[in-house]
Amino acid sequence: MSASPLEQFKITDLIELKFGGYDLSFTNSAFFMLIGFLITTTFFIAALRRATPIPGKLQSAGEMLHNFIFDTLQENTAGKGEKYMPFIFSLFVFVLTLNLLGLVPYGFTATSHLSVTFTLAIIVFILVTVIAILQHKMKFFSFFLPTGTPLFLAPLMIVIELFTYLTRPISLSVRLAANMMAGHILLSVIAGFVTVLGFWGWLPMSFIILFDGFEFFVAVLQAYIFTILSCVYLNDAINLH
Repeated sequence: MSASPLEQFKITDLIELKFGGYDLSFTNSAFFMLIGFLITTTFFIAALRRATPIPGKLQSAGEMLHNFIFDTLQENTAGKGEKYMPFIFSLFVFVLTLNLLGLVPYGFTATSHLSVTFTLAIIVFILVTVIAILQHKMKFFSFFLPTGTPLFLAPLMIVIELFTYLTRPISLSVRLAANMMAGHILLSVIAGFVTVLGFWGWLPMSFIILFDGFEFFVAVLQAYIFTILSCVYLNDAINLH
């Protein structure tokens, strides 16, 4: 019997560790997050260690990626988000690397798990909330009552806006995890047809090759969407709209 398409998302312990009644085991998910961190760190150290006015290939790639995210951040924060660039850039590169590692044979897609994506989303949520409160003090709470709202609708609008605000981490995390999981499940199902169809397996195999390219596009797109939504939330915190 062929393995379930969901088998690829199973979290397994690589190093079991119990402490104080808590399971602190080092899992395959943690391993690939560590690999993602090491890859991105190594890449940018190699790209920028000997930066020159005329950049080489690695330096050009790093600078292009940096400039792309910087422009995205500035466009979505009305030019006021420059000091938050290290966080936003790190967020994008980390999510992108984890997404792409899931496409590597025998790889693991850490961003297919809500525990990972929700952790990233809640970090974004807490950060933008703290920024908003520190910058606007009590005026921050006016964010939950749109200007011009009739007085009799104010209680209802406050509840709606507050609920919408509090669900941001959920929508942000579920969107990323669901998209990464769905694509990998479909790819796994199609791959299962290859062994069943024998000679005619070249048809789904051809589709798998095309779908791999599409999955690469989705991995990049979902990292960008996660980042741009984080920029939008940051804009709300800075400009209160």
